[in-house]
Amino acid sequence: MKERFLAYIQFEKRYSPHTVTAYRNDLEQFFSFLDVYFGIRDIAEIDHSMIRSWLVRLMEDKMSTRSINRKLTTLKSFYRFLLREGAVEQNPMLRVVSPKNPKRLPVFVEKDKMNILLDETEFDEGFPGIRDKLIIELFYSTGIRLSELVNLKESDIDFHQDTIKVLGKRNKERLIPFSKKMEVMLKSYLAEKIKVFGDTQALFLTDKGRKIYPKMVYLKVHRYLSTVTTMDKKSPHVLRHTFATHMLNNGAELNAVKDLLGHASLSATQVYTHITIEKLKRIYKQAHPKA
Repeated sequence: MKERFLAYIQFEKRYSPHTVTAYRNDLEQFFSFLDVYFGIRDIAEIDHSMIRSWLVRLMEDKMSTRSINRKLTTLKSFYRFLLREGAVEQNPMLRVVSPKNPKRLPVFVEKDKMNILLDETEFDEGFPGIRDKLIIELFYSTGIRLSELVNLKESDIDFHQDTIKVLGKRNKERLIPFSKKMEVMLKSYLAEKIKVFGDTQALFLTDKGRKIYPKMVYLKVHRYLSTVTTMDKKSPHVLRHTFATHMLNNGAELNAVKDLLGHASLSATQVYTHITIEKLKRIYKQAHPKA
Protein backbone atom coordinates (compact mmCIF):
# COMPACT_ATOMS: atom_id res chain seq x y z
CA MET A 1 0.00 0.00 0.00
CA LYS A 2 2.89 2.32 0.65
CA GLU A 3 4.10 2.12 -2.96
CA ARG A 4 0.55 2.54 -4.27
CA PHE A 5 0.15 5.65 -2.13
CA LEU A 6 3.46 7.11 -3.35
CA ALA A 7 2.44 6.45 -6.95
CA TYR A 8 -0.91 8.12 -6.24
CA ILE A 9 0.61 11.36 -4.93
CA GLN A 10 3.20 11.40 -7.72
CA PHE A 11 1.01 10.72 -10.75
CA GLU A 12 -2.52 11.66 -9.68
CA LYS A 13 -1.88 14.44 -7.14
CA ARG A 14 1.21 15.53 -9.11
CA TYR A 15 3.33 16.28 -6.06
CA SER A 16 6.90 17.35 -6.74
CA PRO A 17 9.71 14.74 -6.70
CA HIS A 18 11.08 16.43 -3.56
CA THR A 19 7.73 16.03 -1.75
CA VAL A 20 7.34 12.40 -2.86
CA THR A 21 10.83 11.61 -1.53
CA ALA A 22 10.01 13.31 1.79
CA TYR A 23 6.76 11.30 2.09
CA ARG A 24 8.63 8.08 1.32
CA ASN A 25 11.25 8.80 3.99
CA ASP A 26 8.57 9.66 6.56
CA LEU A 27 6.66 6.43 5.95
CA GLU A 28 9.78 4.27 6.00
CA GLN A 29 10.85 5.85 9.29
CA PHE A 30 7.36 5.31 10.75
CA PHE A 31 7.11 1.65 9.73
CA SER A 32 10.66 0.98 10.91
CA PHE A 33 9.72 2.34 14.34
CA LEU A 34 6.59 0.13 14.49
CA ASP A 35 8.59 -2.93 13.50
CA VAL A 36 11.30 -2.35 16.11
CA TYR A 37 9.14 -1.30 19.07
CA PHE A 38 5.86 -3.13 18.42
CA GLY A 39 6.74 -5.88 15.94
CA ILE A 40 3.95 -4.69 13.66
CA ARG A 41 4.01 -5.02 9.91
CA ASP A 42 0.26 -5.11 9.20
CA ILE A 43 -1.31 -1.68 8.65
CA ALA A 44 -4.62 -2.83 10.14
CA GLU A 45 -2.96 -3.40 13.55
CA ILE A 46 -1.75 0.18 13.95
CA ASP A 47 -3.65 2.33 16.46
CA HIS A 48 -3.43 5.93 17.65
CA SER A 49 -1.34 5.07 20.73
CA MET A 50 1.43 3.67 18.54
CA ILE A 51 1.46 6.83 16.45
CA ARG A 52 1.64 8.91 19.64
CA SER A 53 4.57 6.77 20.80
CA TRP A 54 6.35 7.60 17.55
CA LEU A 55 5.76 11.31 18.16
CA VAL A 56 7.21 11.02 21.66
CA ARG A 57 10.29 9.32 20.22
CA LEU A 58 10.72 12.11 17.66
CA MET A 59 10.46 14.70 20.41
CA GLU A 60 13.02 12.83 22.51
CA ASP A 61 15.33 12.95 19.49
CA LYS A 62 15.02 16.77 19.61
CA MET A 63 13.24 16.98 16.27
CA SER A 64 11.64 20.39 15.64
CA THR A 65 7.89 20.82 15.96
CA ARG A 66 7.70 21.91 12.34
CA SER A 67 9.40 18.70 11.14
CA ILE A 68 7.16 16.55 13.33
CA ASN A 69 4.04 18.21 11.96
CA ARG A 70 5.27 17.62 8.44
CA LYS A 71 5.56 13.92 9.20
CA LEU A 72 2.04 13.96 10.65
CA THR A 73 0.83 15.53 7.41
CA THR A 74 2.33 12.55 5.59
CA LEU A 75 0.45 10.11 7.84
CA LYS A 76 -2.82 12.02 7.49
CA SER A 77 -2.59 11.87 3.70
CA PHE A 78 -1.60 8.20 3.87
CA TYR A 79 -4.58 7.23 6.02
CA ARG A 80 -7.03 9.17 3.88
CA PHE A 81 -5.72 7.13 0.97
CA LEU A 82 -6.03 3.86 2.95
CA LEU A 83 -9.63 4.63 3.89
CA ARG A 84 -10.50 5.42 0.30
CA GLU A 85 -8.92 2.16 -0.85
CA GLY A 86 -10.66 0.15 1.89
CA ALA A 87 -7.35 -1.00 3.39
CA VAL A 88 -8.41 0.16 6.89
CA GLU A 89 -11.78 0.69 8.54
CA GLN A 90 -10.81 3.48 10.95
CA ASN A 91 -8.47 6.45 10.82
CA PRO A 92 -6.24 6.52 13.94
CA MET A 93 -4.97 9.97 12.97
CA LEU A 94 -8.30 11.42 14.14
CA ARG A 95 -7.15 10.81 17.72
CA VAL A 96 -3.67 12.25 17.25
CA VAL A 97 -3.19 15.93 18.12
CA SER A 98 -0.49 17.83 16.27
CA PRO A 99 1.94 19.82 18.43
CA LYS A 100 1.70 23.58 18.01
CA ASN A 101 4.39 25.24 15.94
CA PRO A 102 6.18 28.11 17.69
CA LYS A 103 5.62 31.42 15.93
CA ARG A 104 8.71 32.50 14.03
CA LEU A 105 8.77 35.79 12.22
CA PRO A 106 10.42 35.66 8.78
CA VAL A 107 13.89 37.19 8.61
CA PHE A 108 14.29 40.03 6.12
CA VAL A 109 16.89 42.59 5.00
CA GLU A 110 16.33 46.25 5.81
CA LYS A 111 15.54 48.53 2.87
CA ASP A 112 18.70 50.64 3.19
CA LYS A 113 20.89 47.54 3.14
CA MET A 114 19.13 46.24 0.02
CA ASN A 115 19.77 49.60 -1.63
CA ILE A 116 23.46 49.30 -0.81
CA LEU A 117 23.57 45.75 -2.15
CA LEU A 118 21.84 46.60 -5.43
CA ASP A 119 23.22 50.10 -6.06
CA GLU A 120 26.71 50.15 -4.54
CA THR A 121 28.03 46.59 -4.38
CA GLU A 122 30.61 45.62 -7.01
CA PHE A 123 29.77 42.38 -8.80
CA ASP A 124 32.22 40.28 -10.81
CA GLU A 125 33.19 41.30 -14.33
CA GLY A 126 31.53 39.96 -17.48
CA PHE A 127 28.81 37.33 -17.71
CA PRO A 128 29.13 35.96 -14.11
CA GLY A 129 28.67 39.39 -12.56
CA ILE A 130 25.73 40.34 -14.79
CA ARG A 131 24.08 37.00 -14.00
CA ASP A 132 24.66 37.22 -10.25
CA LYS A 133 23.26 40.74 -9.96
CA LEU A 134 20.22 39.77 -12.01
CA ILE A 135 19.60 36.77 -9.73
CA ILE A 136 19.65 39.02 -6.63
CA GLU A 137 17.43 41.60 -8.33
CA LEU A 138 14.97 38.97 -9.50
CA PHE A 139 14.60 37.42 -6.05
CA TYR A 140 14.03 40.83 -4.48
CA SER A 141 11.80 42.23 -7.25
CA THR A 142 9.51 39.23 -7.68
CA GLY A 143 9.69 37.17 -4.47
CA ILE A 144 10.04 33.90 -6.40
CA ARG A 145 11.29 30.72 -4.75
CA LEU A 146 14.73 29.23 -5.34
CA SER A 147 13.30 26.23 -7.21
CA GLU A 148 11.23 28.54 -9.39
CA LEU A 149 14.20 30.70 -10.36
CA VAL A 150 16.41 27.71 -11.16
CA ASN A 151 13.81 26.34 -13.58
CA LEU A 152 13.08 29.58 -15.43
CA LYS A 153 13.31 29.42 -19.23
CA GLU A 154 13.86 32.21 -21.71
CA SER A 155 10.36 31.58 -23.03
CA ASP A 156 8.94 32.42 -19.58
CA ILE A 157 9.89 36.08 -20.08
CA ASP A 158 7.25 38.22 -21.83
CA PHE A 159 8.72 41.60 -22.73
CA HIS A 160 5.44 42.77 -24.29
CA GLN A 161 3.58 42.44 -20.99
CA ASP A 162 6.67 42.77 -18.76
CA THR A 163 5.81 39.57 -16.89
CA ILE A 164 7.53 36.36 -15.88
CA LYS A 165 5.67 33.05 -15.97
CA VAL A 166 6.56 30.98 -12.92
CA LEU A 167 5.79 27.32 -12.29
CA GLY A 168 5.20 27.06 -8.55
CA LYS A 169 4.18 24.37 -6.09
CA ARG A 170 1.67 21.77 -7.28
CA ASN A 171 2.64 22.83 -10.83
CA LYS A 172 0.55 25.99 -10.53
CA GLU A 173 1.49 28.75 -12.94
CA ARG A 174 1.41 32.42 -12.04
CA LEU A 175 2.46 35.63 -13.78
CA ILE A 176 4.64 38.12 -11.93
CA PRO A 177 5.10 41.65 -13.33
CA PHE A 178 8.52 43.30 -13.46
CA SER A 179 9.69 46.88 -13.79
CA LYS A 180 11.25 48.71 -16.72
CA LYS A 181 14.55 48.61 -14.86
CA MET A 182 14.27 44.83 -14.67
CA GLU A 183 13.41 44.72 -18.37
CA VAL A 184 16.66 46.52 -19.19
CA MET A 185 18.64 44.15 -16.95
CA LEU A 186 17.04 41.05 -18.46
CA LYS A 187 17.72 42.18 -22.02
CA SER A 188 21.33 43.07 -21.15
CA TYR A 189 21.82 39.66 -19.54
CA LEU A 190 20.26 37.77 -22.45
CA ALA A 191 22.44 39.62 -24.94
CA GLU A 192 25.57 38.71 -22.94
CA LYS A 193 24.43 35.11 -22.53
CA ILE A 194 23.82 34.65 -26.25
CA LYS A 195 27.20 36.24 -27.02
CA VAL A 196 29.04 33.85 -24.68
CA PHE A 197 27.02 30.63 -24.95
CA GLY A 198 24.60 31.04 -27.85
CA ASP A 199 20.85 30.50 -27.66
CA THR A 200 19.76 28.24 -24.78
CA GLN A 201 16.43 27.20 -23.28
CA ALA A 202 17.41 27.70 -19.62
CA LEU A 203 17.40 31.32 -18.49
CA PHE A 204 20.27 31.11 -16.01
CA LEU A 205 23.52 29.30 -16.77
CA THR A 206 26.68 28.46 -14.86
CA ASP A 207 30.05 29.90 -15.87
CA LYS A 208 30.47 26.83 -18.11
CA GLY A 209 27.14 27.22 -19.87
CA ARG A 210 25.14 24.57 -18.02
CA LYS A 211 21.82 25.12 -16.28
CA ILE A 212 22.30 26.57 -12.81
CA TYR A 213 21.52 24.47 -9.75
CA PRO A 214 20.12 25.37 -6.28
CA LYS A 215 23.38 25.05 -4.31
CA MET A 216 25.17 27.42 -6.65
CA VAL A 217 22.42 30.05 -6.36
CA TYR A 218 22.33 29.68 -2.57
CA LEU A 219 26.08 30.28 -2.31
CA LYS A 220 25.90 33.31 -4.61
CA VAL A 221 23.10 34.89 -2.56
CA HIS A 222 24.89 34.09 0.71
CA ARG A 223 28.09 35.68 -0.59
CA TYR A 224 26.49 38.96 -1.60
CA LEU A 225 24.17 39.27 1.40
CA SER A 226 27.25 38.84 3.60
CA THR A 227 28.54 42.15 2.25
CA VAL A 228 25.63 44.12 3.72
CA THR A 229 24.31 42.14 6.72
CA THR A 230 25.54 40.02 9.61
CA MET A 231 22.28 38.06 9.93
CA ASP A 232 22.66 34.33 10.49
CA LYS A 233 20.34 33.52 7.61
CA LYS A 234 21.50 34.72 4.19
CA SER A 235 19.50 32.68 1.71
CA PRO A 236 17.28 33.16 -1.35
CA HIS A 237 14.27 32.66 0.93
CA VAL A 238 15.39 35.67 2.99
CA LEU A 239 15.11 37.74 -0.19
CA ARG A 240 11.61 36.32 -0.72
CA HIS A 241 10.72 37.40 2.83
CA THR A 242 12.29 40.80 2.13
CA PHE A 243 10.19 41.25 -1.01
CA ALA A 244 6.94 40.50 0.85
CA THR A 245 7.80 42.62 3.88
CA HIS A 246 8.82 45.67 1.85
CA MET A 247 5.71 45.36 -0.33
CA LEU A 248 3.40 45.36 2.71
CA ASN A 249 5.34 48.13 4.44
CA ASN A 250 4.80 50.28 1.37
CA GLY A 251 1.04 49.77 1.26
CA ALA A 252 0.52 46.68 -0.91
CA GLU A 253 -2.71 44.75 -0.29
CA LEU A 254 -2.31 41.42 1.46
CA ASN A 255 -4.22 39.53 -1.24
CA ALA A 256 -1.98 40.99 -3.95
CA VAL A 257 1.17 39.88 -2.09
CA LYS A 258 -0.42 36.44 -1.60
CA ASP A 259 -0.92 36.06 -5.36
CA LEU A 260 2.57 37.32 -6.17
CA LEU A 261 4.14 34.84 -3.74
CA GLY A 262 2.01 31.98 -5.02
CA HIS A 263 0.60 31.12 -1.59
CA ALA A 264 -2.36 28.74 -1.57
CA SER A 265 -4.01 30.48 1.39
CA LEU A 266 -3.99 33.92 2.95
CA SER A 267 -2.82 32.54 6.30
CA ALA A 268 0.63 31.83 4.85
CA THR A 269 0.94 35.48 3.81
CA GLN A 270 -0.41 36.97 7.04
CA VAL A 271 2.83 36.17 8.87
CA TYR A 272 4.35 39.20 7.14
CA THR A 273 1.79 41.51 8.75
CA HIS A 274 3.23 40.53 12.14
CA ILE A 275 6.57 41.96 11.04
CA THR A 276 4.88 45.27 10.19
CA ILE A 277 3.08 45.32 13.54
CA GLU A 278 6.29 44.60 15.46
CA LYS A 279 8.03 47.40 13.58
CA LEU A 280 5.23 49.82 14.49
CA LYS A 281 5.49 48.79 18.14
CA ARG A 282 9.23 49.52 18.16
CA ILE A 283 8.68 52.93 16.55
CA TYR A 284 5.92 53.72 19.05
CA LYS A 285 8.07 52.78 22.03
CA GLN A 286 10.99 54.85 20.73
CA ALA A 287 8.93 57.93 19.83
CA HIS A 288 6.07 58.28 22.31
CA PRO A 289 6.99 59.93 25.62
CA LYS A 290 4.49 57.79 27.56
CA ALA A 291 5.38 54.52 25.82
